[in-house]
Amino acid sequence: MHNDIKSILREIQEVLGLVDTNAIEEVSRALQTPTRIFVIGEGRSGLMAKSFAMRLMHLGAYVFVMGETITPAIREGDILIAVSGSGKTKNVSWAAEKAKECGCRVIAFTTNLESELASYASLSVHVPAATKYRRQDEMKSVQPLGSLFDQCMHLIFDTICLRYAALQQIGHSDAFRMHSNVE
Repeated sequence: MHNDIKSILREIQEVLGLVDTNAIEEVSRALQTPTRIFVIGEGRSGLMAKSFAMRLMHLGAYVFVMGETITPAIREGDILIAVSGSGKTKNVSWAAEKAKECGCRVIAFTTNLESELASYASLSVHVPAATKYRRQDEMKSVQPLGSLFDQCMHLIFDTICLRYAALQQIGHSDAFRMHSNVE
Protein backbone atom coordinates (compact mmCIF):
# COMPACT_ATOMS: atom_id res chain seq x y z
CA MET A 1 0.00 0.00 0.00
CA HIS A 2 1.30 3.47 -0.88
CA ASN A 3 2.57 5.50 2.10
CA ASP A 4 0.22 8.41 1.34
CA ILE A 5 -2.75 6.04 1.47
CA LYS A 6 -1.48 4.73 4.81
CA SER A 7 -1.20 8.31 6.11
CA ILE A 8 -4.71 9.20 4.99
CA LEU A 9 -6.18 6.05 6.52
CA ARG A 10 -4.33 6.71 9.79
CA GLU A 11 -5.74 10.24 9.93
CA ILE A 12 -9.28 9.10 9.19
CA GLN A 13 -9.06 6.35 11.81
CA GLU A 14 -7.79 8.81 14.40
CA VAL A 15 -10.63 11.29 13.77
CA LEU A 16 -13.37 8.64 13.63
CA GLY A 17 -12.06 7.12 16.85
CA LEU A 18 -12.88 10.43 18.57
CA VAL A 19 -16.41 10.86 17.18
CA ASP A 20 -19.13 10.26 19.77
CA THR A 21 -20.91 7.06 18.75
CA ASN A 22 -23.90 8.07 20.88
CA ALA A 23 -24.31 11.16 18.69
CA ILE A 24 -24.27 8.97 15.57
CA GLU A 25 -26.99 6.81 17.10
CA GLU A 26 -29.00 9.88 18.12
CA VAL A 27 -28.89 11.25 14.55
CA SER A 28 -29.89 7.85 13.14
CA ARG A 29 -32.86 7.68 15.48
CA ALA A 30 -33.88 11.30 14.85
CA LEU A 31 -34.15 10.55 11.14
CA GLN A 32 -36.67 7.78 11.91
CA THR A 33 -39.39 10.33 12.61
CA PRO A 34 -41.82 10.70 9.72
CA THR A 35 -40.66 14.13 8.66
CA ARG A 36 -38.79 15.84 5.88
CA ILE A 37 -35.02 15.97 5.99
CA PHE A 38 -33.04 18.82 4.44
CA VAL A 39 -29.26 18.88 4.01
CA ILE A 40 -26.90 21.78 3.40
CA GLY A 41 -23.18 22.29 2.99
CA GLU A 42 -20.86 24.21 0.67
CA GLY A 43 -17.96 23.03 -1.45
CA ARG A 44 -16.76 19.49 -0.82
CA SER A 45 -18.70 19.39 2.45
CA GLY A 46 -21.77 20.17 0.37
CA LEU A 47 -20.95 17.26 -1.91
CA MET A 48 -20.77 14.99 1.14
CA ALA A 49 -24.18 16.33 2.25
CA LYS A 50 -25.61 15.67 -1.23
CA SER A 51 -24.26 12.12 -1.24
CA PHE A 52 -25.89 11.62 2.17
CA ALA A 53 -29.22 12.92 0.82
CA MET A 54 -28.95 10.59 -2.15
CA ARG A 55 -28.39 7.54 0.01
CA LEU A 56 -31.19 8.53 2.39
CA MET A 57 -33.49 8.77 -0.65
CA HIS A 58 -32.44 5.25 -1.66
CA LEU A 59 -33.43 4.18 1.84
CA GLY A 60 -36.90 5.70 1.50
CA ALA A 61 -36.41 8.99 3.38
CA TYR A 62 -38.21 12.16 2.30
CA VAL A 63 -35.08 14.27 1.73
CA PHE A 64 -34.11 17.50 -0.01
CA VAL A 65 -30.88 19.39 -0.73
CA MET A 66 -31.08 23.09 0.21
CA GLY A 67 -30.45 25.40 -2.71
CA GLU A 68 -31.74 23.08 -5.42
CA THR A 69 -34.49 24.51 -7.63
CA ILE A 70 -37.06 21.89 -6.56
CA THR A 71 -36.45 22.21 -2.81
CA PRO A 72 -39.63 23.26 -0.98
CA ALA A 73 -39.87 25.69 1.91
CA ILE A 74 -38.65 24.33 5.20
CA ARG A 75 -41.26 24.23 7.96
CA GLU A 76 -41.81 23.38 11.59
CA GLY A 77 -41.02 19.77 12.39
CA ASP A 78 -38.50 19.31 9.57
CA ILE A 79 -34.87 18.36 10.22
CA LEU A 80 -31.91 20.27 8.79
CA ILE A 81 -28.57 18.49 8.57
CA ALA A 82 -25.95 21.26 8.28
CA VAL A 83 -22.32 20.49 7.44
CA SER A 84 -19.45 22.95 7.86
CA GLY A 85 -15.98 22.04 9.05
CA SER A 86 -15.29 25.50 10.42
CA GLY A 87 -18.89 26.06 11.49
CA LYS A 88 -18.72 29.55 10.05
CA THR A 89 -19.70 29.03 6.42
CA LYS A 90 -22.15 31.90 5.96
CA ASN A 91 -24.79 30.16 3.82
CA VAL A 92 -24.83 27.09 6.07
CA SER A 93 -25.06 29.13 9.29
CA TRP A 94 -27.77 31.35 7.81
CA ALA A 95 -29.83 28.30 6.77
CA ALA A 96 -29.43 26.82 10.26
CA GLU A 97 -30.56 30.08 11.84
CA LYS A 98 -33.63 30.27 9.58
CA ALA A 99 -34.48 26.61 10.11
CA LYS A 100 -34.32 27.06 13.88
CA GLU A 101 -36.59 30.13 13.61
CA CYS A 102 -39.08 27.98 11.66
CA GLY A 103 -39.17 25.38 14.42
CA CYS A 104 -36.94 22.80 12.76
CA ARG A 105 -34.49 20.53 14.47
CA VAL A 106 -30.99 21.52 13.36
CA ILE A 107 -28.25 18.90 13.47
CA ALA A 108 -24.77 20.31 12.83
CA PHE A 109 -21.63 18.43 11.83
CA THR A 110 -18.55 20.55 12.52
CA THR A 111 -15.06 20.64 13.98
CA ASN A 112 -15.93 23.72 16.02
CA LEU A 113 -18.53 23.33 18.77
CA GLU A 114 -18.10 27.03 19.63
CA SER A 115 -19.06 28.12 16.10
CA GLU A 116 -22.03 30.11 14.87
CA LEU A 117 -23.44 26.98 13.22
CA ALA A 118 -23.26 25.00 16.45
CA SER A 119 -25.10 27.80 18.29
CA TYR A 120 -28.20 27.16 16.14
CA ALA A 121 -28.11 23.38 16.48
CA SER A 122 -30.13 21.25 18.86
CA LEU A 123 -27.47 18.58 18.31
CA SER A 124 -23.90 19.20 17.23
CA VAL A 125 -21.74 16.27 16.19
CA HIS A 126 -18.09 17.04 16.75
CA VAL A 127 -15.82 15.78 13.97
CA PRO A 128 -12.33 16.73 15.21
CA ALA A 129 -10.62 16.82 11.80
CA ALA A 130 -8.39 19.43 10.20
CA THR A 131 -10.11 22.16 8.17
CA LYS A 132 -8.78 24.63 5.63
CA TYR A 133 -8.22 27.15 8.46
CA ARG A 134 -5.81 24.94 10.40
CA ARG A 135 -6.81 26.35 13.78
CA GLN A 136 -4.35 25.67 16.56
CA ASP A 137 -6.70 23.22 18.31
CA GLU A 138 -7.34 21.19 15.14
CA MET A 139 -5.84 17.83 14.38
CA LYS A 140 -2.82 17.98 12.08
CA SER A 141 -3.15 16.59 8.56
CA VAL A 142 -0.84 15.94 5.63
CA GLN A 143 -3.78 16.54 3.31
CA PRO A 144 -4.73 19.87 1.78
CA LEU A 145 -7.55 22.10 2.99
CA GLY A 146 -10.53 20.23 4.50
CA SER A 147 -9.96 16.87 2.84
CA LEU A 148 -9.77 15.02 6.15
CA PHE A 149 -13.05 16.52 7.38
CA ASP A 150 -14.82 15.67 4.13
CA GLN A 151 -13.53 12.09 4.07
CA CYS A 152 -14.66 11.58 7.65
CA MET A 153 -18.07 13.10 6.88
CA HIS A 154 -18.56 10.64 4.04
CA LEU A 155 -17.90 7.71 6.38
CA ILE A 156 -19.99 9.17 9.20
CA PHE A 157 -22.90 9.71 6.84
CA ASP A 158 -22.58 6.17 5.49
CA THR A 159 -22.60 4.90 9.08
CA ILE A 160 -25.77 6.87 9.81
CA CYS A 161 -27.34 5.41 6.65
CA LEU A 162 -26.38 1.92 7.73
CA ARG A 163 -28.01 2.47 11.14
CA TYR A 164 -31.03 4.14 9.52
CA ALA A 165 -31.49 1.16 7.19
CA ALA A 166 -31.22 -1.28 10.09
CA LEU A 167 -33.73 0.66 12.20
CA GLN A 168 -36.15 0.91 9.25
CA GLN A 169 -35.48 -2.73 8.28
CA ILE A 170 -34.48 -1.71 4.76
CA GLY A 171 -32.24 -4.15 2.92
CA HIS A 172 -30.10 -3.92 -0.18
CA SER A 173 -32.90 -5.01 -2.53
CA ASP A 174 -35.23 -2.32 -1.10
CA ALA A 175 -32.59 0.35 -1.64
CA PHE A 176 -31.78 -0.97 -5.11
CA ARG A 177 -35.43 -0.51 -6.15
CA MET A 178 -35.05 3.20 -5.31
CA HIS A 179 -31.79 3.54 -7.25
CA SER A 180 -31.90 5.36 -10.58
CA ASN A 181 -33.00 3.10 -13.41
CA VAL A 182 -32.35 5.67 -16.15
CA GLU A 183 -28.61 5.43 -16.55
